[in-house]
Amino acid sequence: MITKKIFNDLAIFMIGFGIIVGIVFPFFVLITGTPSSYVLTPLFFLLCILAGSFVGIINILLSRKIVGSKIFQLSKHMTRVEKRILDKNSSDTCLEEECYISIKSEDEIGESAKAFNALVNSLAKSFQTEKTVKGFTALLSTYLELDKLAEEALDRLRVNMNAEGGAIIIEKDGELKLVTSFRIQNPENLLKNEIVWKVITKQKRIMIDFPDDITLGSLVADFKPKNIIVDPIKYKDITLGVLILAGTKRFDEDAQNLMELFGNGLSLAFRNAITYNQLQRLAANDPLTGIYNRRFGIQRLKEELSRSIRYNMPIGLVMFDIDHFKNINDNYGHVIGDKVLINLTETIKSTLREGDIFFRYGGEEFVVVLPGASIKDVMKTSEIMRHTIEDMVTKHNAQNLKITISLGGTSFPEHDEDNADDMLKYVDNKMYQAKDSGRNISVIN
Repeated sequence: MITKKIFNDLAIFMIGFGIIVGIVFPFFVLITGTPSSYVLTPLFFLLCILAGSFVGIINILLSRKIVGSKIFQLSKHMTRVEKRILDKNSSDTCLEEECYISIKSEDEIGESAKAFNALVNSLAKSFQTEKTVKGFTALLSTYLELDKLAEEALDRLRVNMNAEGGAIIIEKDGELKLVTSFRIQNPENLLKNEIVWKVITKQKRIMIDFPDDITLGSLVADFKPKNIIVDPIKYKDITLGVLILAGTKRFDEDAQNLMELFGNGLSLAFRNAITYNQLQRLAANDPLTGIYNRRFGIQRLKEELSRSIRYNMPIGLVMFDIDHFKNINDNYGHVIGDKVLINLTETIKSTLREGDIFFRYGGEEFVVVLPGASIKDVMKTSEIMRHTIEDMVTKHNAQNLKITISLGGTSFPEHDEDNADDMLKYVDNKMYQAKDSGRNISVIN
């Protein structure tokens, strides 16, 4: 390099070459038999040198026009791509007509253009993938409820992965729970599928390819899948569950890489949702028995009472207390007392309907809310609970411990009390009437 500019150096070399050709050319003319008196003259030498220099200049101009313009076009597109990359506010990476180079030549320039266009295409895919992953992660961060999170995550994954169906399963304490599914036949069968369990234990993805005439057990959708991918949802080497996607086309390498990128945000979102659900349960549930605690139970009572008033529907309320529970704690200790409480709550739950509300009001005091129950219904339910507890046995070593309960109850609007706190006071009084009347009875009115 002389001037550090390629075309300037090229001009120097080409003009120099033209001058040399101009000097040497007269001697070649002598070979043709031309008399030296016509050739070996200062004027002829000068004309040959000027001609060589002129040809060199024309070549430089043509090079700048043809080659230089293409290189300038390449440089201009590179600059445009650079600005797009640096522009954080740009909504897209590069449109084809703006950043791609249209050079059809089959030479080094053409190959350079192809390489540049391939680079732009790779960058566009990279930025689009980043944008998609960011959008996916942002979407997941807005949901803390596990069911809603799973539903939205599966929907977005199906769209981005071009999958026709899928399911999300969560693992907890060695048990699997189907959280959501789409277009999978009998999705509950997935919980027993060996492939699902293998993915959970091995923490590795499994891809299944099969032709049209082969089905795969419970992994059968209401369409004919060509490819099924079963991917573990992992958080810090802990398997939270599995993601299943089924497509009518094979998931290519790009799709699998995209799934890897989705996996990081997905696992974090599911971990947050699981933690949130656990915290919600801790906030709403009694830590010993697992049923609602007093604060949350009263809140639910107020909600149900308000609904009953609004729709002119009855609602029953029962409060009960374990008779002589202090004797159990004094004689056997609090550990056995806790065992009795746990046994009692499980037994009572087995007598209640799905929509009934059961919560721990105090140490050994419990409340049952019975939506839609009249006084007659409350009495019937109270007696069922009383007899069931009377028959309940809690084993301690060789002993069979038995307890009884005293119950007080009422129903709105037969008892015209439309305030939750006042209703609780009322059934509390009825419960103590039952105790004063000899215990192990129900006082309902």
